[in-house]
Amino acid sequence: RHLGFQDISKMDGIFVKGKTFSLDRLLGSRELADRFRTGAMVLSRLCPVDYHRFHFPVAGRVSTPQLLNGPLFSVSPIAVRRNINILAENRRALSIIETAHVGTVVMLEVGATFVGSIVYTYGGVTRPARRPNSSAEAICVERGQEKGYFEFGGSQTILLFEPGRVVLDADLVATSAQHVELYAHVRDRLGVPASPA
Repeated sequence: RHLGFQDISKMDGIFVKGKTFSLDRLLGSRELADRFRTGAMVLSRLCPVDYHRFHFPVAGRVSTPQLLNGPLFSVSPIAVRRNINILAENRRALSIIETAHVGTVVMLEVGATFVGSIVYTYGGVTRPARRPNSSAEAICVERGQEKGYFEFGGSQTILLFEPGRVVLDADLVATSAQHVELYAHVRDRLGVPASPA
């Protein structure tokens, strides 16, 4: 269940009018937010009936996840439509992936009501988000490699791409503009690298 926006700065009206999406709060850093302000974003919501493992969307070197603490509100479509900033308030973990083909990608796992437990399985060690891998060095990962899982219920992952680095698929962008999530399976394509200028 995905929503995709080619330019985060043009999301106005997608959710409740008058509500602004705070990228600074979501990422916990104005400097990092400035790099992605006009980039693409994909929101992927997991329901209790869905597959609850999440995978790296790109190959590259991934940083140790940074836990950003917060409450655990519902991330249901109704709740998020009423207050998009729930995503920037809930407990979440942020990783930065440096890639060869699409630049820097931010990947967040967002906890929700009854789903505060994010568990990572990559790098040879299974560990909860609250205890990041003790290695300060980035780990090389492959596209499609499992990153981890949510222990119960439904939750959300968020991908952010730098401006001009990816082109999201037309069906994803069109359904998102109509406030409709696009259902996709693991390994379904949601976009492609942008052609070099």
